[in-house]
Amino acid sequence: MSAAVVTLNITEHQQNLMIQSPVSGLSLQGCLTVPGDKSISHRALMLGAIAQGETLIQGLLLGEDPRSTASCFRAMGAEISELNTEQVIVKGIGLGQLQEPEDVLNAGNSGTTLRLMLGILASQPGRFFTVTGDSSLRSRPMSRVIKPLQQMGAQIWARKGATLAPLAIQGQQLKPIHYHSPIASAQVKSCILLAGLMVEGQTTVTEPALSRDHSERMLQAFGAQLSVDPESKSVTITGLAQLQGQTVIVPGDISSAAFWLVAGAIVPGSELLIENVGVNPTRTGVLEALSMMGADINLENQRVVAGEPVADLRVRYGQLKGCEIAGDVIPRLIDEIPILAVAAVFAEGTTVIRDAAELRVKESDRIAVMASQLNQMGARVTELPDGLEITGGTPLVGTDVDSHTDHRIAMSLAVAALNATGTTTIHGAEAAAISYPDFTTTLQRLCNQR
Repeated sequence: MSAAVVTLNITEHQQNLMIQSPVSGLSLQGCLTVPGDKSISHRALMLGAIAQGETLIQGLLLGEDPRSTASCFRAMGAEISELNTEQVIVKGIGLGQLQEPEDVLNAGNSGTTLRLMLGILASQPGRFFTVTGDSSLRSRPMSRVIKPLQQMGAQIWARKGATLAPLAIQGQQLKPIHYHSPIASAQVKSCILLAGLMVEGQTTVTEPALSRDHSERMLQAFGAQLSVDPESKSVTITGLAQLQGQTVIVPGDISSAAFWLVAGAIVPGSELLIENVGVNPTRTGVLEALSMMGADINLENQRVVAGEPVADLRVRYGQLKGCEIAGDVIPRLIDEIPILAVAAVFAEGTTVIRDAAELRVKESDRIAVMASQLNQMGARVTELPDGLEITGGTPLVGTDVDSHTDHRIAMSLAVAALNATGTTTIHGAEAAAISYPDFTTTLQRLCNQR
């Protein structure tokens, strides 16, 4: 078995990842773990901060996004110990007790931090908050959460007709609503449910399709009065129930595991075991999509840890085939579409991804960026208004590509480079640290094992 050459070149402002595939072929072998689930990490920090008593978090993701969440809630009076994977202690200050911060809250690159936190801030009567983020976050749409909060009586000001950060929030006593969301979005749903914590009466969110349910599971674990109606795709929270600190064990993030699932599936001769991965059914759309493509993936050692289903995922190389990915599965794999596009490049036939217009307003326009960067490597990818059409089977050639400061783009292109001839240089590879700080070192280890 040959090794790929994986080199990280660091300049003052940017990291460039160079991947040179071996002439005689590469095979990935071994066991690995992935960082803690980003969605669960955010929610554990937030609910711990507004609960009574202590919350203990094990396995927290140490990426930049959870650090932004911790920083914001520290600024509002919560005591949060130094972030680490072993144990983080959050001393909550109780429902409705957040302090008015002395400075602007900065959510960094984290849309989850800003959108979920907005529901909490808007429902803190008598306190004023301002929130901003980096250049990427300031360009991403906020009206999807501002509008329902305004229906609840929130006072929120924002740029460009109340659509873009920075935001100013005057906390109010809100009123309950039944919100019919036009999109299936866990961020929208969670924002409204968190606002509903401080509202007397019942607040309901109905979605067109089920989005991930980490908020519902964790809110119930912390003591919120919450009910779920899967048939109507509705969630109802009854406000003013005090939250109590809990122990939260964060499983590995399936969005991070997806990169290795695809790498193992497309690199000939590979077999990888990814241990302790969260397999919440509202997040396993990527497993369903890869199964439709014929990937050899098995779930082993399935168990439930702190209310979340967990398993070890074993993937072996096999020939993939094209398929259509669309409809209700999209909300359950929206973050994994960039890496699924890479899988499609190496599949027989054509893969069509639809109903994913949401990708255009992520950290980058992921539809346009994945199409342009994969085509630059020699793939045949066509942009659709709401997705991609990918004709597989064309060999990739190493070249210069760009992450567009998007963590999922950076890692997806790195996986594609493993099967490209020659050298691929990924500019802006530092973006991977947003959700997977050790991605490059893990890639180097797997590529250099013999």
